[in-house]
Amino acid sequence: MTSVFVGSPKSRRTRRGFATVAGVLAAVLVLSGCSAEEPVEERPAPKDLTLTIGALVPESGALDKFGPAVSAAIALAAQDVNDANAKLVVNVETSDSGDSSDSTPEDAATELLDAGATVIIGGLSNGISKKVVDMITAAGVVEISPANDSPDFSNYDDSQLYWRTSPSCALEGSALGAAMAERVDGSIAILSEDALCGPLLPRAVSETFLRGGGEVIYQETINDKATGLTDTIDAAIEAKPDAVAIVGSKQAEKIAKAFIKAGYSGDQLFFTGLSLGDRDSDFTKGALTDSIVTQPGLDIDTITDFTDRLLEIDPSLKDFSYAAESYDAVILASLAALVSQDTSGTAIASALQEVSGGSGDGEVALNFADAAKIVLDGRTVDYDGVSGPITLSDNGDPQGAIIGIYQYGSDNVYTRIG
Repeated sequence: MTSVFVGSPKSRRTRRGFATVAGVLAAVLVLSGCSAEEPVEERPAPKDLTLTIGALVPESGALDKFGPAVSAAIALAAQDVNDANAKLVVNVETSDSGDSSDSTPEDAATELLDAGATVIIGGLSNGISKKVVDMITAAGVVEISPANDSPDFSNYDDSQLYWRTSPSCALEGSALGAAMAERVDGSIAILSEDALCGPLLPRAVSETFLRGGGEVIYQETINDKATGLTDTIDAAIEAKPDAVAIVGSKQAEKIAKAFIKAGYSGDQLFFTGLSLGDRDSDFTKGALTDSIVTQPGLDIDTITDFTDRLLEIDPSLKDFSYAAESYDAVILASLAALVSQDTSGTAIASALQEVSGGSGDGEVALNFADAAKIVLDGRTVDYDGVSGPITLSDNGDPQGAIIGIYQYGSDNVYTRIG
């Protein structure tokens, strides 16, 4: 089985009206009598470029378990760029992002800016990025997050310098709605925590399920203090849905246990935002049999060539979360520098959509060496990376997402099924 890909095909949108300008120029050429046979001015020879990339990586704090894989992925990407001999050298400076609860992220970002980074990979959490995005972009530096999923960043006032290789969490709602439409014949209830992605995710669940022919008979949002949670759960159960979508993590266990107590079986429970894990200590044996959980990201088993290379850099790695997205962030920034022949943040930002294929053009390349050759030959590249097609939109978001579908067995242990 394959993972669910949610999103639009590669669009032809470009930043700052480039497509319109190109159309006007084409018309001017026709009117002035220019022909395709006239000689085209040769590109100047590529310059030798040096790009300093800052790695805003959690080496301490609540997210420190993700730091090693992200650091290894950034190092591997820099190695691949440098080994390609494409007239571009990448240097990496690393600083600990820590937690968003203190000043560590700002201190780390300042350290990377002082080191001359024009691209910063990170932060991982939405909270950390929200603390540093303004100072990074105000310095004319690009921030590319491999993990941020908040929809707040989709329309953020960032001077077009904030990008991410991780999709908005709203796309996960479409995947969950599709999974429910495939498995539920009848009606559903949707209970969602407002702290997770806001209204966009549950709305996507509802709309996708309705398009599949089902009915949404109860939908309610749970506030961050879970005020009236028991009444909300009781009302949802009294509506007698055939299944329930539980969106969020803090109250997911309480909601699920209430439905199980009311006679619902595992195949009637659907989760998103719930951290995967074995649930033997949380639920009675068999209670979650056939329940479905969605989580964004590739099936790690499908990229073992990549993870094997990461293990060569850090043999102690156990968790590969966000590694593919971090690797691709470095490759995209490097290709953008090659295209623009400039390592400044603004120049790199102006070419990121193009090299990802987001402008709708380009020859597909699956690694930096091949992609760089296309660029240096004067052609347009569409880099499809380890994490997927990427295809950045004009607001810096991936236009699609690979969402994993997981199913719990009778032992309350999950397996990826799609």
